Amino acid sequence: MSAQTIIIVPTLNEARHIGPLLDTLLVEAEALDARIIVADGGSTDGTRGIVARRAEAEPRVVLMDNPQRIQSAAINLAVGQFGAGIDYLIRIDAHGAYPADYCRQLVAEAEERQVGSVVVPMTTVGHAAFQRAVATAQNSAIGTGGSAHRTGKSSGPVDHGHHALMRVDAFREVGGYDQSFRFNEDAELDHRLRQAGHTIWLTSRTGMTYYPRSTARGLFRQYFGYGGGRARNIFKHRMRPRLRQMAPLAILPVVLLAALSILHWGFLVPLALWGIGCLALGIHAARKHYPEYGMPMLLSPLVGVAAMIMHFAWSSGFWAHVAQRPFRRGTV
Repeated sequence: MSAQTIIIVPTLNEARHIGPLLDTLLVEAEALDARIIVADGGSTDGTRGIVARRAEAEPRVVLMDNPQRIQSAAINLAVGQFGAGIDYLIRIDAHGAYPADYCRQLVAEAEERQVGSVVVPMTTVGHAAFQRAVATAQNSAIGTGGSAHRTGKSSGPVDHGHHALMRVDAFREVGGYDQSFRFNEDAELDHRLRQAGHTIWLTSRTGMTYYPRSTARGLFRQYFGYGGGRARNIFKHRMRPRLRQMAPLAILPVVLLAALSILHWGFLVPLALWGIGCLALGIHAARKHYPEYGMPMLLSPLVGVAAMIMHFAWSSGFWAHVAQRPFRRGTV
């Protein structure tokens, strides 16, 4: 008997992407005899209409409501409603790009490895200049700190990776996603999976392409959320941060320390060293990966600027959560 699979696509205003994505996924669903669950968080751009029309023509496509809007709730709801008798769930991000055999490769890896979760490498691709700079930073150590699923292509067990496939029984065993996490919910779930004895396996069989934020404001908000989510994760599970996670914690203090430069110029030195280091590493990353990520060398300093926004936002989000924690009731 072949493995039973559901493909879950959380959506919120994804009208530009959902049609072509469903075309690709329907080929996969046919091959795997799988159902595609589109869990929509209240789109207002026509996404629901596109999916509803496709569901009328294709019995494998199902449109369901996700009142809480966030991705973690979408996965939990879909598994709760459609997970009976299912072996694997595959999580698809509507704004990503995937190889034609992505789902089939995931199932093949899961069957071969017999692990609780299969995660994939994620390559970031940009179009306009700033987005290309963000992509270059996110594909290199300056923006990721060396995360295996961001910079590596080899297979092996990891602590965390980009969520792709999970065994439904393992997912249910640990209680699914913690929906109180709006960011970092994937790393939080990975921690509980590993605590329960499940292996998280990074595969080199396949991977996905991610399109990053295209504005500085959007990038800051994203990484501010990541920093706050990481702080919640650390406090909830009493975890010890890794070195690559601890280093950005110094950035907000360094920026605040610079305000004392009115008393002595020496207070600017840490800020200057960080800025110069980011610019130098950004230029190095652009040179190393050009033309792979399409970042013109003339604009390579933008890579360092993007990295600085990411570092500062992450650090600010982390410390904001720490500062607010004494005033939060019943939360971590």
